[in-house]
Amino acid sequence: MLRVFSVLVLMLMAAASSTQAQQFPDRPVHVLVGYAAGSGPDIQARTVAQQLSINLGQQFYVENRLGANGTIAARSVATANPDGYTLLFSSNGIAPTPYVYKNLGYDIYKDITPVATQGILDGLLMLVDAKSDIKTLQQFIEHAKKERVIYGSPGVGNGLHLATELFSKAAGIKMQHVPYKGASEVMNGMLTGSVEVMFVTPPSVMGLIKSGRVRALGFTGSKPFPPLPDVPLVKDVVPGFEPIGSWGMFFVPGKTPPALVDKLNAAIHAALLAPGVASIMQRDGYIPDNRNAAETVAFFRKEVEAMAEAVKAAGIEPN
Repeated sequence: MLRVFSVLVLMLMAAASSTQAQQFPDRPVHVLVGYAAGSGPDIQARTVAQQLSINLGQQFYVENRLGANGTIAARSVATANPDGYTLLFSSNGIAPTPYVYKNLGYDIYKDITPVATQGILDGLLMLVDAKSDIKTLQQFIEHAKKERVIYGSPGVGNGLHLATELFSKAAGIKMQHVPYKGASEVMNGMLTGSVEVMFVTPPSVMGLIKSGRVRALGFTGSKPFPPLPDVPLVKDVVPGFEPIGSWGMFFVPGKTPPALVDKLNAAIHAALLAPGVASIMQRDGYIPDNRNAAETVAFFRKEVEAMAEAVKAAGIEPN
């Protein structure tokens, strides 16, 4: 009798989950972004959220909740009601956090569930102020071997921090790190002379490059960045440098019903196919990613595991 009752309960739960997914969304959806307004992740999140609002007939509104490499926003989603109405959008900066913080306040595998990526970015741009006398990547490396160079990133353990440290190691140089709250603050620091160089995702800086305010010395990808084909690949200048890219990903609370996760995965992919969204993603250098929800989970786990070695190479001690 108990076994029959258990089976009935599971059937009822599955039916309820299916009904919930069919009706979703019937009210506005909250999308948390752990990075500053105008940053690469913020631009990507808002672009997709706007299209989701059009396609699904409910407002997907974005809120920037900053701090601790995006973990404050992630923690808020991890503890939210698992009904699909609270999403997280994060860059790959979330991947190293289990190795950077002793206590995240949530389990990165159990308390949040990956839904879909908005695309894979092949690389990052290495920038200096356009007023700098350094014109090439090789000149920068020679300069850094002779002089103290200060670089900025959006926090200790952030993906951009790790990318810079991996570059430094491959190039045989040492640079001093200054952590900021966000990429826009790092950019302000560079333009005012507080830091000399930064690595950044392309979307948020294309306007500054085109206006001549900053200079791109290199691209960390495996092939040239389409909007800036003349910017050299770091791997072609620095022997042993492995290409470094990025991604953006949507998450939901860990106990969100699978049927709802699958519906959100499909909705996000549909939004990315809209001509206006697709053109923005292509402009920003994102390669479309069509993984289903289960494949996205497997991809995320692999990315998190890979960050253990990167954090170690950067010499970061968990705090």
